[in-house]
Amino acid sequence: MVPDVPHYWLHPRDIPEARAAQAEMAARLVAEDDLPPRIARLGGADVSNTRFDPAKMVHAALVALDASADAVLATATESRRADFPYVPGYLAFREVPPLLACWSRLAVRPEVILVDGHGVAHPRGFGVACHLGLVFGVPTIGVAKSLLVGEGEPGPEPGDTVPLMWKGARIGTALRTRRGARPVYVSTGHRVSLETAVAIVLGATRGRRLPTAIRAAHDAANVARLRT
Repeated sequence: MVPDVPHYWLHPRDIPEARAAQAEMAARLVAEDDLPPRIARLGGADVSNTRFDPAKMVHAALVALDASADAVLATATESRRADFPYVPGYLAFREVPPLLACWSRLAVRPEVILVDGHGVAHPRGFGVACHLGLVFGVPTIGVAKSLLVGEGEPGPEPGDTVPLMWKGARIGTALRTRRGARPVYVSTGHRVSLETAVAIVLGATRGRRLPTAIRAAHDAANVARLRT
């Protein structure tokens, strides 16, 4: 089912319209907890694509896991030609449409989705986790492996955190999930507070650098890519 959102939220004509869409959507984000008391189903979202792919293909995956056992309950993938150029800061316009196709076919819906990418830790405060959460109407958390903006280096121990700061404001948290591993950068997407987001991510890593749900989505996206 296609959500009832303006067409340009998903398919802007150009960069100026995409920038205007991001500003419009960012004003509607909720940075407070709107979650069930106990999260039973945790989701993961990832997209595989390459800037220099001549076919301009995008391979998206969504998974739903049993939050207590990490068992995969459902998986959906979508491979299609991107209809928006590869422009840093606007990648959500390539990624959210195929993820929306996955969402429409996902047999079990997660209550919170961990997204391989940024939430508000973004130059315009509206990364893919925000975009996906607002369009889906689902709580989302951005879990990124590298920075777009900001700085912060946590201590060496699992669970060590430091505020991710940019232009004098806190935009997320740099989190060490595994000793000896690079940190991940957690930021709110939609309908989750930063404190809760960090706790959910840390609890979902199971001793690995990335949460199980994101790793499962990453694997599914790569399988979809190999099939094309």
